[in-house]
Amino acid sequence: MSLAPPLRRVPHGAPPALTLWDEVPLTLGRVHEICGRARRTLALRALAAAGAPAIWIAPAWGRDPLHPPGMAEWCDPGGVVFIAARRPEDLLWAMEESLRAGVASAVVAELPEPPPLTPVRRLHLAAEAGAAAGRGGPLGLILTPGAGGAQGVETRLRMEPAHIGSAGRWRLERLRARMAPPRTWHLGPSAIEGPAEVAMA
Repeated sequence: MSLAPPLRRVPHGAPPALTLWDEVPLTLGRVHEICGRARRTLALRALAAAGAPAIWIAPAWGRDPLHPPGMAEWCDPGGVVFIAARRPEDLLWAMEESLRAGVASAVVAELPEPPPLTPVRRLHLAAEAGAAAGRGGPLGLILTPGAGGAQGVETRLRMEPAHIGSAGRWRLERLRARMAPPRTWHLGPSAIEGPAEVAMA
């Protein structure tokens, strides 16, 4: 009677990620949530790091649409395709199709509220399919109001202005991540300014 050879454990390398400020990783081919009053600022920073082309999806009924010339401080608006969704359900549909196509380095969707688990799972699958298309994995970002709360996201980040009268400085919190603890960074215009705070469980 022959014995089967023993199983060998093969180490897995870290998945490809986009790293902001040298310390804030965002795994590619996955969907992340950004909330807080400065969520657009953080998303634009991510677009600048990801490079063109990128896709930005927003409600057509929004009262404060993104102003392309105002984006120039962070990234080239000419490298961003803007999509205005006419119905709430079109926001997630457009994001899913954009991720699956795999033609954009990053896909951002501004949502009126955090989505439930099933749509987020569909977005992850679409991002994985986009990664298989050959670009190395699109970065999926959903922007949600308040403290966020989307289920099943890879990471939830919250960015707020540091304090009144301090332009260009923010407080960035990692509220949730699959493989990392909660953490807080104090950010300046181009770098981390203060020591990170690690939240104890």
